[in-house]
Amino acid sequence: MSRIALVVEFQLKPGAHAAFDAIIRDHAAGTLGDEPGCERFDVLQPKSKEGPDLTRVMLYEVYADDAAFKAHTQNPRLARTRAAYEPLIEGRTIHICAL
Repeated sequence: MSRIALVVEFQLKPGAHAAFDAIIRDHAAGTLGDEPGCERFDVLQPKSKEGPDLTRVMLYEVYADDAAFKAHTQNPRLARTRAAYEPLIEGRTIHICAL
């Protein structure tokens, strides 16, 4: 039984960073607080030489096992969060990895 890591990259619409950041940080805190199988949920802000790249946000999540990851995907909070941020993103890439 291996731990599961997610690396998610969002491409944001122009001017959407502040709203997206608030939504995703609330989701991260809720996931860590409500899902015992979530071991880590970091919101990462990519940088360039000029400063923060406000067109992108990345997530790094770790779940205890497949069952914990499945519970996360079925949590109603995830569906609500996706609906809230959908108008703010251009796209997203999700990588699911074994640890």
